[in-house]
Amino acid sequence: MVRRCILLLGSLVLGLSLQPAHSQGSWPLEPIKLVVAYPPGGSTDTAARLLAQRLSQNLNQQVVVDNRAGAGGTIGAASVARAKPDGYTILLAASPEVAIAPVVVEKMNYDPKVDLEAISMVGQVPFVLAVTPSLPVKTLQELIEYGKKNPTKLNYSSFGTNTSNHLIGEQFKILTGIKATHVPYKGSGPSITDLMGGQVQYTFDTATAVMGHIEAGKLRAIAVATPERLANAPSIPTMSEAGLPGFVGGTWFGLLAPANTPPEIIQRLNKETRAALASKEIQTKFAELNILPVGDSPTEFRAFIDAEIAKWKQLTTQLDLTSK
Repeated sequence: MVRRCILLLGSLVLGLSLQPAHSQGSWPLEPIKLVVAYPPGGSTDTAARLLAQRLSQNLNQQVVVDNRAGAGGTIGAASVARAKPDGYTILLAASPEVAIAPVVVEKMNYDPKVDLEAISMVGQVPFVLAVTPSLPVKTLQELIEYGKKNPTKLNYSSFGTNTSNHLIGEQFKILTGIKATHVPYKGSGPSITDLMGGQVQYTFDTATAVMGHIEAGKLRAIAVATPERLANAPSIPTMSEAGLPGFVGGTWFGLLAPANTPPEIIQRLNKETRAALASKEIQTKFAELNILPVGDSPTEFRAFIDAEIAKWKQLTTQLDLTSK
């Protein structure tokens, strides 16, 4: 009888130990990897590190940023799409790898709609048109005139082919009639480094990535692609004020997980992300970086992504950039 009880007890303990961690309500039991599909230095990476620090506190478990750059963000996104759906690998994605790539890339090894689960949008950030200080222009009209007079001397950088600032750069060329060669990089960091060095002449990049360099005199701001001037940079005109009415653009980033991640983990991540974004610390730091914190539901974020895919499909068709 005693032996039977011992065997039953052992079976019970073994059965409990085989239960997945999330069913025990104890997730997370180990560090969480937050993949950023760009190198350090850009707005997505900056936001990821601020968010990771706060989530580490909220979840009582370390959240570690893992930069996996390349191919317009699709390398990092694909690594998460293929990861085990246990909540220990998540993605802070920007628009290129989840909203633009499905439209312009002919063959992808993941489908953002099928392979990635929406958690929450984290933030939105506007683009600034910035030039290298060695370029002899100070206004939008001067840049346009220079481009028309010097059709072989302008190169513009982006943080990757088929990214949001690549496409807005192409739209800018069509609207202004200037000639410029697109030079793609593996993220904002290397793009801006070459812009400051004069290897490229202008870029559309996030206020987060360029404002510090503008304030230091290493870059020159021409205009912001926003409906109204930035509160932190009221002296920089909008693109509309500078002479290109209705020209607005920017990027966004949000959290996603591999498909089939347990719903309770998605909801926990959503709850803690929204709490982090509502904290005074994040609100203050995001404001300094010109990032608008969002924080919405998984359903709302998924609907937003679907709308973004439709928007980029329309634009790339107009620009004849789609390869599908």
